[in-house]
Amino acid sequence: MQIFDWVVVAIYFMGLVAIVHWSSKQISSTSDYFLAGRHASWFVIGASLFASNIGSEHIVGLAGNGASSGMAMAHWELHAWVMLLLAWVFVPFYYRSGVFTMPEFLERRFDSRTRWVLSIVSLLAYVFTKVSVTVYAGALVFMSLLPDTFGTPENAFWVGAFVTVVLTGVYTVFGGLRAVLYTEVAQTVVLLLGSFFITWFGLRELGGWGELQATASASKAEFALWRPLVQEGVPWWKNGDFPWLGILIASPVIGIWYWCTDQYIVQRTLASKDLTEARRGAIFGGFLKVWPVMIFLIPGMIGWALHQKGSISIPTRSSGEIDGDQVFATMVTGLLPIGLRGLVVAGLMSALMSSLASLFNSCATLFTIDIYEKLRPGKTEKHYVYIGRLATVAVVIAGLIWIPIMKAMAGGGIYKYLQGVQSYLAPPITAVFLLGLFWRRVNATGAFWGLIIGFVLGMGKLTVEAVTTSLEVQSGIWKDIADFNFLYYSGVLLLISVAIVVALSLLTESPGEEKTNGITWGGLSTEDRLAIRNSWTATDVVASLAVLGMVIGVYLYFSFWLS
Repeated sequence: MQIFDWVVVAIYFMGLVAIVHWSSKQISSTSDYFLAGRHASWFVIGASLFASNIGSEHIVGLAGNGASSGMAMAHWELHAWVMLLLAWVFVPFYYRSGVFTMPEFLERRFDSRTRWVLSIVSLLAYVFTKVSVTVYAGALVFMSLLPDTFGTPENAFWVGAFVTVVLTGVYTVFGGLRAVLYTEVAQTVVLLLGSFFITWFGLRELGGWGELQATASASKAEFALWRPLVQEGVPWWKNGDFPWLGILIASPVIGIWYWCTDQYIVQRTLASKDLTEARRGAIFGGFLKVWPVMIFLIPGMIGWALHQKGSISIPTRSSGEIDGDQVFATMVTGLLPIGLRGLVVAGLMSALMSSLASLFNSCATLFTIDIYEKLRPGKTEKHYVYIGRLATVAVVIAGLIWIPIMKAMAGGGIYKYLQGVQSYLAPPITAVFLLGLFWRRVNATGAFWGLIIGFVLGMGKLTVEAVTTSLEVQSGIWKDIADFNFLYYSGVLLLISVAIVVALSLLTESPGEEKTNGITWGGLSTEDRLAIRNSWTATDVVASLAVLGMVIGVYLYFSFWLS
């Protein structure tokens, strides 16, 4: 990084400070702080959905997986079709219910127990995944860009982790969701530009798209989009090379949980001016979501190809394999000219800060609205905003404490670690929301125990993996459990959760009409259906079909480009 690079970064952050200062002046209630006053337009919502999702773990981790395993992770980045489910299936119920949070919605549908469970599970999930992974990814870049500035690369890692957390926490604490939304609009533009230039300069150095195809074709097995069910000499249930059946099982489960039920994402649509804007924001977010394969994953493959040709040198792990998580930083320092390098680093900081800011605000909302307000009702609006800010600080500290453990478990890349943990958290939540919306017979007892048992089984698998990794266990029953493919385990956990919800619901009393009318498909009145119908036009349908067509096109192209 040269002086001019830092000037570019400084100018960018001055713009962020101006937005945060303006946003802080607009806060007078919990609605302003947690939902930006419910005045956001579709463009702001769509950009915010994209920027919230695309954090430093995408730029660093997805590029790393592109370098180490090719197109295997593309399936998780083609969830634009799931965002259409959010727009057309889930948003009408969420928005019309007038809730602040997803746990609050579950209380409306079931009871207060399910609200408590989802609130606690969501907060823990944020610690295990979003906080720790996002900060870790950002700190890796600090370690690569400024390895000797703080004495050692390890010192640079931890300084980077704490600096980014503090900076993001400050602007989230003072600006609330309004600051998050409007800074993310600017960050989306910078993020797309920076990633485009990485791809452009990488392909130019490599010799063009055809050269990448030729290089990847020589390693067809490693770079194929669809992988075989069985690896030679490895039991099918231990196959860690993303078997195609496991992908088809786990990817939709994680996608529906993340895009359609997670507070971190859905909160953006709840901040819209009306149902029409909420739906269009989700559709626009789906359009943006198609692009990460090209601007994050493909650059990782380009970096791998450049490493093979000797154009750049990517650091290696102790096993001798390239360290995929170092690919992005290596390409920034090795390919980009002065000034543009600063812009791309600003883009990375944008991704890091937008994801963390969204997360911090969601954590504050979950704890304040779903836990603290239930325990201490009747307090002033100012008091609840203050508690939300304290909750943000607590989640950040917990995430930092988990980072050393996560580092040990992320040997296959941070993005793979992220999807693995989400595979253990998503199934019970996905099961409860889908069954709760589409089947009126599901009751609070089934939902509560489905969430509890599913969460215990998921956390049990994660605990076994953490313990066997830290103790370096090489064999035995616990090692077999730890090695059971996370994709298949996600499917097993979904089936168990569905069975528990259905069985216990049928064995206990049916829910009353007040728990299903207006918030399940079967409980919609004629007036409800008319209001939902009047909230969309042919333009929304055409835009949705266009997004779906883009997803299908990407799948078709990358399913056959190596053949």
